[in-house]
Amino acid sequence: MRGRIPLRMRILAALKPEPDWDTITPAEVIELRAAQARTLGSSLGAFVLGKPDPGARITTHALELPGRTLDVRIYQPTSGRSGLPLIVAFHGGGLIGGVPAQDDWLLSHLAAHTPAVVASVDYRLAPEHPVPEPVHDAYDAVPRLVEQATRWGADPGRLALLGASAGATLAALTAIRAVELGLPVRSQVLINPQLDWTEAVFRYPSFTENADAPTASPANCRAVQRIALPPSFDARTISPLYAEDLTDVAPALIVSAGLDTLEDQSPAYADRLRAAGVEATLTRYAEATHAFLSMPRLVPAARPAREEILAHLRSRLPERASTPR
Repeated sequence: MRGRIPLRMRILAALKPEPDWDTITPAEVIELRAAQARTLGSSLGAFVLGKPDPGARITTHALELPGRTLDVRIYQPTSGRSGLPLIVAFHGGGLIGGVPAQDDWLLSHLAAHTPAVVASVDYRLAPEHPVPEPVHDAYDAVPRLVEQATRWGADPGRLALLGASAGATLAALTAIRAVELGLPVRSQVLINPQLDWTEAVFRYPSFTENADAPTASPANCRAVQRIALPPSFDARTISPLYAEDLTDVAPALIVSAGLDTLEDQSPAYADRLRAAGVEATLTRYAEATHAFLSMPRLVPAARPAREEILAHLRSRLPERASTPR
């Protein structure tokens, strides 16, 4: 390992071992997802995930897209202000798991203190909906949310994208597509991101140096590739690191975790953005594991990382002079 795993994370990993990722079947992934949902609603889940910010209210709404309906989890300041920036978020989970609620601790805080309206998209997951279907959900959801921004008191002209892990894949890809669509993306926040879905993911030094990581373990990463990607699918098409043109993409804050098998993808993407003339801020939290911002009670680095993200968004989404107080 590149450092020492936080004590609480080591205790939880010992008490709750990972499934056998090397042999897990698509049907077992679906069962595991249901089990994880039950854990999310348990006292253990509440402890690990942390409490939502009392300054935000959380509601769930239906988002109508061509041929399907997705849920979107909306975080709004309890102050009831309007004309706020819109932050569209995508949860992690390797495109095979995860739910928006796992990010309540982070997203409710951003809603209350930026302040902003945060919309977390409950996109479709493999194996039922393999790649590229989750990507299409992101591409379709963001323009629709911008269209409907005033429904929740948001300003459609001030938009940021945020994602963690595989959700960062979706945020980064949507930021690239936004240039073509003319969407007003002012920032992209990529948290312990997966930016390379090709076989090269297994050859980064961090993949072997952090092989004992309790989250995003090598076996988990292999299973995600096997289950989320159809056979013979060209993984470069969903890998931001392989995007042909990053010119004019929104400025990025990339938050990397020093104990993450995926860590080395972060500086690689920051370099690609900078080479394209895009401002990219890369911050490394040396004693953070993958998904640490969804486990603030286990990883102390979550709190300073959250404050850095908040400060970044405040600077990129300044309040309009005409916004009522």
